[in-house]
Amino acid sequence: MNTLLAVIVIFGALVFIHEWGHLIVAKRAGILCREFAIGFGPKLFSFDRNETTYTIRLLPLGGYVRMAGEDPELVQIRPGYEVGLEWNSDDKVSKIIVNNKSKHPECRVLQVEEIDMEDKLFIRGYNEDGELESHTLDSKAVYIHDEKATQIAPLDRQFRSKTVGQRAAAIFAGPAMNFVLAVVVLIFYAAVAGLPVDEARVGGIQEDMPAEEAGLETGDQITAVNGEQVESWQDMTEIIQTQAGEELDLEVLREEETFSVSLTAEERQLTEEESVGVIGVLAPTERTLTGALAFGFTETYQYATLILEALGMLVTGQFSLDALAGPVGIYNYTGEVAAMGFLVLFQWAAILSVNLGIINLLPLPALDGGRLLFIGLEAVRGKPIDPQKEGMVHFIGFALLMLLVIAVTWNDINRIFM
Repeated sequence: MNTLLAVIVIFGALVFIHEWGHLIVAKRAGILCREFAIGFGPKLFSFDRNETTYTIRLLPLGGYVRMAGEDPELVQIRPGYEVGLEWNSDDKVSKIIVNNKSKHPECRVLQVEEIDMEDKLFIRGYNEDGELESHTLDSKAVYIHDEKATQIAPLDRQFRSKTVGQRAAAIFAGPAMNFVLAVVVLIFYAAVAGLPVDEARVGGIQEDMPAEEAGLETGDQITAVNGEQVESWQDMTEIIQTQAGEELDLEVLREEETFSVSLTAEERQLTEEESVGVIGVLAPTERTLTGALAFGFTETYQYATLILEALGMLVTGQFSLDALAGPVGIYNYTGEVAAMGFLVLFQWAAILSVNLGIINLLPLPALDGGRLLFIGLEAVRGKPIDPQKEGMVHFIGFALLMLLVIAVTWNDINRIFM
């Protein structure tokens, strides 16, 4: 149950912040965002706010922001259709009822001769008396089909009408927010857990270990090991690690009092052929705002570098697909990490966030990187790629991506349960 809760919270946060990046930048560019969805498949919960429907869907495999103009409108009103019209206080058409007009007795029926819901925003047709009349559409008018209202999208509110820079920014904002989230999470981690300090000082004592049995306490300064002066944590640990199973004499400074302690370093096996000596002391830490800020940025950079190196090895064949983890594998790893504690789970969330950002920026169809690639090609060519051809490429790419997810998930199942 704890694993399921951790997965829901972490993945919910990662998807939410990613899609929120798309949403905020798209709205600032003036794009009408029809839906902000977490998950795919059947709708579980929804509410409307500021022109956008916010939904939670059944399958927790990602999310999306549906922007006007990315796909053809589902309802097309053609000449000859009979529609019902309602007006607002500005004498502009605010509602176009496509069917079920009987449920809107206050509407005025018009047989459409011509309608433009994108550019000139007007409708012209014949009323019930056979007279031809023309009306202006409100820029936020809605058409109602099967009692479902959908706001019209004038050309200046559509994704495809925006500049290359605006569209690229709206697409890039999603992955960018994942990097921002990782930085924020790691700053919080460093502020709570503290950062290691390279001093020969006891930062904590592990239970049932030689240091506890010898009476060492948190804050003790180790000045010498076996008569050899030490000034840093690295100096101290290098000596102790080479003395597995051996007796050690430590000179300790505690509140301006110096005394000696004798203990035996416990042997800890690292591999079948390698072992090190440990005494059960933890490194000292410090909590500073500047240190936490620096840690957030540097660790995010380190994670990104490692992930990119791993992807490079995958492309060159140094890694096989068997090394990849899918949803089942990540669920299993998250459970293991959750058992290690809250702070370790925070680090894991940061790693996943960086990974999501990088994967989405890969120049592959159906991913944000693939969409950015098409926008870049448009900038070079000076004209957009045929939307139908681009849509087909993304559709095929999405299908192949789903096949990859299925294959990796099967590997996860074999690795974990068989």
